[in-house]
Amino acid sequence: MKLKSILLGTALSLSALSAVADIVIEQPYARSSSPAARVGAAFMVIQNTGDEDDRLVAAATDAATRVELHTHVMNDGVAKMMEVPEGFVIPAHGETLLQRGGYHVMMMGLTGPFVQDESITLHLTFEKAGEVTLVVPIDGERDGGMNMGNMNHDGMAGMGEGAAEPMAGMSNN
Repeated sequence: MKLKSILLGTALSLSALSAVADIVIEQPYARSSSPAARVGAAFMVIQNTGDEDDRLVAAATDAATRVELHTHVMNDGVAKMMEVPEGFVIPAHGETLLQRGGYHVMMMGLTGPFVQDESITLHLTFEKAGEVTLVVPIDGERDGGMNMGNMNHDGMAGMGEGAAEPMAGMSNN
């Protein structure tokens, strides 16, 4: 009986490690609108190399008192940010883009200014992969474009999935 418990625990641990290994995060950066800003946002490309969809369900950081997963939508011609409480699907063998004008990690009640070339620690929680911790550089000068020259855009999510429509005129830049 004890051997079965050990084997089961080992199998579950390996399964969890495998799920974490399936999530790859590229090009993360964060920015705020000014040194006195109380809000900031983080952007990145999240890839899922696994055979099953995963979902980013939460984020946390010591750099803010509240963190939510957000998107931008157009409602009656007015651009609006809104929380996505169900999180963002990261499709199997695909990627989800967190970018300005689309999905992003919204940080409210910043505990200090986001200073160019410094960084914050961000904890992302995935439905299957669990928690992934990353160091996110502060880059208020980045134009929002991400290097997409080598990316496969098949299976990409991140621009306004759900009930509301994405903002018109938004591109992958």
